[in-house]
Amino acid sequence: MAVPTGTTSGAPARPAAGDNDPGRGSREKSENRRRFGLSSRRAWLFVVPTLAVLAVVIGYPVIRAVVMSFQKDAGLDPSTGMFVEGGWAGFTNYTHWILQQCTSPSGVAVACPPGTLGSQFWSAVGNTAFFTVVTVGLEVAIGLWMAIIMGKTFKGRALLRAAVLIPWAIPTAVTAKLWYFIFAYDGIANRLLGTEILWTSDAWPARFAVIISDVWKTTPFMALLILAGLQMIPQDVYEAARVDGASAWQRFRQITLPLVKPALMVAILFRTMDALRMYDLPAILTGGNPATTTVSILVVDQVRQGFNSASALSTITFLLIFAVAFVLVKFLGANAVETQEAQRKGPKS
Repeated sequence: MAVPTGTTSGAPARPAAGDNDPGRGSREKSENRRRFGLSSRRAWLFVVPTLAVLAVVIGYPVIRAVVMSFQKDAGLDPSTGMFVEGGWAGFTNYTHWILQQCTSPSGVAVACPPGTLGSQFWSAVGNTAFFTVVTVGLEVAIGLWMAIIMGKTFKGRALLRAAVLIPWAIPTAVTAKLWYFIFAYDGIANRLLGTEILWTSDAWPARFAVIISDVWKTTPFMALLILAGLQMIPQDVYEAARVDGASAWQRFRQITLPLVKPALMVAILFRTMDALRMYDLPAILTGGNPATTTVSILVVDQVRQGFNSASALSTITFLLIFAVAFVLVKFLGANAVETQEAQRKGPKS
């Protein structure tokens, strides 16, 4: 008797087509590789124009500056008194700054006389490092305090956040001129303190004036970056700590600081790189006071005397900033990509 269609018989059911196909897996892998390769090629079509623009805008100036740093500046030949073009200089421009060596009229390398730009290199490096450490330290402390306040829920929070960002929105040149009038001899600062301090002329008062102005200007930037990190912390963690009886200081030390550290390190990285190239604030506020001369100010002053030597100083500045950024990223964890990934995943159990 014929078995009706769809009924079960003693014979095993025939497997569906492709269920036990030994080549199916390899074909799927090959198809996935083909699709991945196609997607990669399409992605490169969007990336290549951006890389080309960056190579023209960033890569060429950097390479050009390095090439120029190994060339002599054009000038008068001491032996003939004739104007000659610059030639190959080797590392002379670098030793001019690092060793503070100048060339005498007879062509012999001597120590740069006091008051020349070459003699101000290490003092400018010291001023730059001093401003960077002090300003970034104060901005981190004040910015963290401001971010914690702005992160709380209270009436008028939006108005407070907008008001805090006003100093950061003001152009730096305007900020410098504003504080220049405040720190004038007969300005607001001396009138309020009842003093006669020369804030922009004396050495240490001028340094303090730059620090105060920069902290007032840039602390909102730090607070904004830290606030973004604070808002990624789950509120359940704080609620659990309160239930366990943790004090406000314990919650800050054991919850807030560890969880906000990645965002905090990125904020420190950005602000440090910005502070290392500080130019307009001290240049406008103190008007070229040697006590506030930074490396960037020295570069601009040297440009007026010789482009090639200024290119060497620019290259040294670039290497200095790169070294500091490398240390912050490599050893202190100031990595924006890892920070976003850590904040997305949340704290490890």
